[in-house]
Amino acid sequence: MISFVGAGPGNVDLITVKGRALLEKADVVIYAGSLVSEEHLQFCKEDCIFYNSASMTLEEVIEIMETSIDKGKNVVRLHTGDPTIYGAIREQMDVLKSKGIAYEVIPGVSSFTAACASIKKEFTLPNISQTVILTRIEGRTSVPEGEDLESLAKHKASMAIFLSIQEIDKVVEKLAKGYGNYDVPVAVVYKATWEDEEIIFGTLKDIACKIKAKGINKMAQILVGDFLEGDYERSKLYDPKFTHKFREGSQ
Repeated sequence: MISFVGAGPGNVDLITVKGRALLEKADVVIYAGSLVSEEHLQFCKEDCIFYNSASMTLEEVIEIMETSIDKGKNVVRLHTGDPTIYGAIREQMDVLKSKGIAYEVIPGVSSFTAACASIKKEFTLPNISQTVILTRIEGRTSVPEGEDLESLAKHKASMAIFLSIQEIDKVVEKLAKGYGNYDVPVAVVYKATWEDEEIIFGTLKDIACKIKAKGINKMAQILVGDFLEGDYERSKLYDPKFTHKFREGSQ
């Protein structure tokens, strides 16, 4: 069995209990070394074999998986955050399926939720936003038509922008066109939950300058929207006048 495991955003304890258990009994671990903390490997058996996929191709990763499974080994493919978000796991799973090799996917804590937790905010606030958009700016990987940042920003939903900090000027300009102004609040969280985590607050007007002054150009989440500051309505869930299945509201 191949287990695709989400390692979480950075802090070694933010992997799931199930993910940690799979690591502890793994014979082979193929990990995304450019992003996954190597502290995770300390929980593996002494004779576990490690492969850093940062410099490997898809074909090389699959070859190790196939060879290991043929030998009856337990294999963990360790991805950063949650493997289902920008994890490039579909292409791996499709090849495994074509070869008749069984696999499973174990979710992990994503960097976008970790970033929001780090700044102690909530993406979904009454009368502000009930929608969260996860996206990225186009780069070497293109963005489908209709998913341009400018178009998405027009929805005024809460946004978490991945893999885009290196293009912060372009991000700002596209968002400003979509929102129609530069006063939109922004938070950038560098290496959320890592020991050297850094948080920068600003608006579309000044966030680029603040980021450049810090020299941040990778491993950062860009969070955008009115959920970051300002007034909002109280939730009906805990409103004493609101009746629901578990509580009779007061008059």
